[in-house]
Amino acid sequence: MAAALNACGYNEGLDQSAPVRKLVRDEMDQALAKSEVARQKRDALCLYIAQHRLTGGERDISQYISLSLYLSPPPELEATDDLTNMPPDATQVVEILPLLRDFVAAVDLHGIWLTTRHTYDEAAEQVHDALSQMIVNTNAYLKMPASSYEGRRFIVVLEPMLSPNIVNARVYGLDYVVVVSPVNGKIRLSDVRHSYLHYMIEPLLFSETVAIARELPILKEVANAPMDYRYRSDLVALTIECLIKAIEARTMDTSVPVYTIPAGVDRSDLPKYEEQMNAYKQKVEQARRATVAHDMHQGFVLTEYFYQQMLEFEKDPASLRDTMGELVYSLDVPSIESQAKKMDFDKVADEEVLERSKPRQLTGLDLAEAKLAQGDVTAASSMAGLVVASQASGSDDAARADFILARVAMMKNDPDTAMDDFQKAATNSKEPRIVAWSHIYLGRMMDLLCEREDALEEYNAALAHRDGQQDTRLAAERGVKTAYALKGHSCDEVNPKEAGPKDEPGSDSDKAGQGTSGAVKLK
Repeated sequence: MAAALNACGYNEGLDQSAPVRKLVRDEMDQALAKSEVARQKRDALCLYIAQHRLTGGERDISQYISLSLYLSPPPELEATDDLTNMPPDATQVVEILPLLRDFVAAVDLHGIWLTTRHTYDEAAEQVHDALSQMIVNTNAYLKMPASSYEGRRFIVVLEPMLSPNIVNARVYGLDYVVVVSPVNGKIRLSDVRHSYLHYMIEPLLFSETVAIARELPILKEVANAPMDYRYRSDLVALTIECLIKAIEARTMDTSVPVYTIPAGVDRSDLPKYEEQMNAYKQKVEQARRATVAHDMHQGFVLTEYFYQQMLEFEKDPASLRDTMGELVYSLDVPSIESQAKKMDFDKVADEEVLERSKPRQLTGLDLAEAKLAQGDVTAASSMAGLVVASQASGSDDAARADFILARVAMMKNDPDTAMDDFQKAATNSKEPRIVAWSHIYLGRMMDLLCEREDALEEYNAALAHRDGQQDTRLAAERGVKTAYALKGHSCDEVNPKEAGPKDEPGSDSDKAGQGTSGAVKLK
C-alpha cells in the first residue's frame, strides 16, 4: 500500500527517508517504463487515490494505512474482516483493493520486495534495542511488568516507504498498533511511548469507572477546550490522557544540560556546587511545570493533580496497578472543577498522537477477552460459557473459551476448575499461544503444589508449542530454570505426595492444592 501511494505522487518526507524508499520507487519506475500495461494499471490506481482525497494532508494517507492493517499477505491482498467491523476511514477506500492487486502484479512488486526485505530486517534490528529499552524503562517507572497474555497486543510496524515526519497510532479492539518510518536507525520513540502508555494504563483505569464517574462536573467546565471531542465527553478518556501526560512530564527530556557535582571538590567549595545543583534542578522542574501548564490550557485539567501524585508515587515501592484506586479516589473534584472554571483555554488543539479509528464492534470471545482485561470476570465468564455451551467440544472457539474460563477461575481463587480448563485448552486448541500459555499456567500451579517434575513437563510442553513470541519463550524457560513461587510460599523437602494418603482430605497434598489460589495474583 505504501509503495502504491509513492507511485502516485506521495512524496512527503522523501528527502529525510531511508534510502530504501527511493530504491523501491526507482525499481517501480523502471518496471513502469517497460510496460504500457503497467502504466495503465498505475494510472487507474492513481486516479482512484486522487478522487478520494479528504483534506490534501495527512488524513489522505492515514485512511490507506488503516486499510493496509486489515489486509491479508500478497498476492491476495484481501480484507481480513467484514466491512462492518472495519474502521470507517478504511472502509471508505476499500474499493482500491482490485486496483492495488493489478498494480502490484504489473510492476512485480513482490519481486522488488524480495530484493529489499533484508533492508526492513536491518531497520528492525537497528531500532530493536532502543525500543526495548523504552519499554523496559516505562515498565520500571510504572513498577509493572510487561503485560502477559490477555488477548491484547502492542505492535510497532516499520514502513520506510512512509514519511518519517508522521506517526500513525491506532487502537483496533484489543490491538495497539503504531506505524512509523525509521531514519538513520531511529524512530520517534516519544510518540511510540505515548501509545505504549495507553496500552499499559488503560486497563487499570477501565476498572475504576465508578470512581471516575465522580468527575462528571468537570466535563462541563472543559466544554470550550480545544482538545478532541472525545476528551470533552468521555470522563475515562480524559482521565487516562491526563495521567499519561503527567507521567510524560515527569519523565520527559527537558533538554537542560545534566549537571553533576565534580568528584573530589574541596569542602569549602561545596556550597557553591550545591547551589549550582539546585539551580539545575529548578530549571528541570520549570521545564516540566511548563509542559503541565500547557496541557492544562489544552483542557487536560487533571494533569497537574496527577503530576503531584506521581511525585509521591516515585517514592513508594507500590506499582501503579496497586495505587491506581487511591489515585482516582483521592481526586478532589470540587477543587479541580473550580480551577477549570478559571482556566483560559487555548484556541488551537495540539496534534493528536493516538488515533482511534473506530474499531470493530467487539463480540463473542473478543468481547469476553476485553471484559476480562477490564477485570469484569462475571461478564467474561458468562460470554465464554455461552460459547462452550454452543460449540462442539474441542473446537477452536471452545478451546479459546476454556482458556478464558481458566483465567476467570484463577481470579476467583478456584484452582481446581482453572487447572481443568487450562488442560482442555492445551489439549484442544490449535492456536500455539493459547496452548503454550495453558501449559505455562499449569506448570506454575504444579510448582505451587510442589510437584516439580509435573511442572517441568508443562514448561517443556510450552516450549514445544510456543508461538514464536518472546514473552512465551522466556516464561517457559524461566519455569524450567526455577520453580514458580509466591511470597510466603515454599515447598518442604519432603514431597507432598509422600507426606500422607494421596487423596486423603487434610493431607499435605491437599493443603498445597489450596495454596494454588495465590497463583491467580501473578499471570
